[in-house]
Amino acid sequence: MLVGTLPRLRLDTSEIASPPQPLWLEIGFGGGEHAVALVAANPDITLIACEVFENGICSMLSHLVPEGDPATAALPANLRLWDDDARTLMRQLPDGCVDRLFLMFPDPWPKLRHEKRRFVHPTLLPEVARVLRAGAEWRIASDDPTYQDWVGRVLAQQNLFDVPDPDCIRPPGWPQTRYEAKAIRAGRTPMYWSLERKRDK
Repeated sequence: MLVGTLPRLRLDTSEIASPPQPLWLEIGFGGGEHAVALVAANPDITLIACEVFENGICSMLSHLVPEGDPATAALPANLRLWDDDARTLMRQLPDGCVDRLFLMFPDPWPKLRHEKRRFVHPTLLPEVARVLRAGAEWRIASDDPTYQDWVGRVLAQQNLFDVPDPDCIRPPGWPQTRYEAKAIRAGRTPMYWSLERKRDK
């Protein structure tokens, strides 16, 4: 599956200098069901879906490709995969090229010494803001109380994004993830943020 299909979807670095518009970016797509739903429901956008873990990549490809047909099966024309660190990709993207960013149920890295690994981090917010166009949306979801508290505190101390209060019910137009469904069955309450990149004054 990886050998036959991944090269057909992998983002070519030559595409980064002049990325297609509108462009959406998902950081850590997990099992891939959220990304697959996005590209199916929004054929007019291009989604770059980022994931470094092989199990997640194989899971996504299994949603897209019938078993035994990895080399020739039709693939979504509006989907690209980035199987390296998302921060490496972001450093190469032009300013203001991303119209929507997704961070859905990331690893909370709950230990204090692991805080620096969290994508919602004060040192990374300026880079996130740089690649988002003014007015672009950043969707964040988490069911982990430690991460929820962390996101609230980090976002309260920045001035790059407008931050409405988070929802405790998944907003319309947010495809459900398998992890989210599992969390709800286990009695955990997800929180959903929809941030807007502030416009230049």
